Amino acid sequence: MSLLLDNQFKELPPDKSVDTKLFLDTVSHIPAFFDCLGSTVFSVIKSDINGNITKIRGVYMKDPAKYVTLQDILVAEREAHAAEWPKVGATLALMWLKRGLRFIQILLQSLADGDRDENNPNLIQVNVTKAYQEALKKYHGWFVQRIFQAALHAAPYRSNFLKALSKGEEVKEEDCLANVRQFLVNYTATIDAIYDMYTDLNAELDYTV
Repeated sequence: MSLLLDNQFKELPPDKSVDTKLFLDTVSHIPAFFDCLGSTVFSVIKSDINGNITKIRGVYMKDPAKYVTLQDILVAEREAHAAEWPKVGATLALMWLKRGLRFIQILLQSLADGDRDENNPNLIQVNVTKAYQEALKKYHGWFVQRIFQAALHAAPYRSNFLKALSKGEEVKEEDCLANVRQFLVNYTATIDAIYDMYTDLNAELDYTV
């Protein structure tokens, strides 16, 4: 079975609200994705995602009945911390988490779309680079960008990466990519909904780290 399809995201309701518990339960499996990229350099993103999930869960567990959706958390924190918001608590953690999730989404979508370096077709550097540039680079200062530059060069072979996504099984490339496309449907919709929520609430920040 595919690593991705073992823990798929649920289809969103018509109002595009994101159920907090469902989201946390599903997204907690995402950090394992970075193990498929092989290099320990990617552990920086994995650790960041894990940390942000933990922060959001910590807030949710204080009052699950109050924080049914992710928007409930953001609105409550805006009311409780008007001076510091949105650079506070779960709002800030989710802001960075969604960027890490977008990185994965763009990487997988790039693979599914067939983007590749024709001179090195078994490398995924072109896919990882696209994902980093579109999802994370503008939020990183010079030092962090250097770390990620090293990570891009440490990206695994395409065949090894797809095999890792298939949990080590020998799966035809087209079958693996079909699984990726299936996973991306609800995953992308969920991330888009979170990004839209940050836009609607004017909660997006663009400082660099």
